[in-house]
Amino acid sequence: MMTDNENGGGAFPCEGTGGLYPDPGMTLRDYFAGQALAGDSANSSFGFFESDIDQNFLVLRAEYYYRYADAMLEARK
Repeated sequence: MMTDNENGGGAFPCEGTGGLYPDPGMTLRDYFAGQALAGDSANSSFGFFESDIDQNFLVLRAEYYYRYADAMLEARK
């Protein structure tokens, strides 16, 4: 598991139940990766909405988005 320093900490922290337990929300790393995925998905020529996409291709793309997110976190240092 990555530490807060490695994953950017919570992207959308909020109070938990009764304000007693802080909820860190998704990590900034996950948020950055999701934004990269959203950008690719918005490009209709990329083919993300086809139902027959190879699973291995999707895994490679997900790894790419996390590498992209890691670079964004590195750039913030």
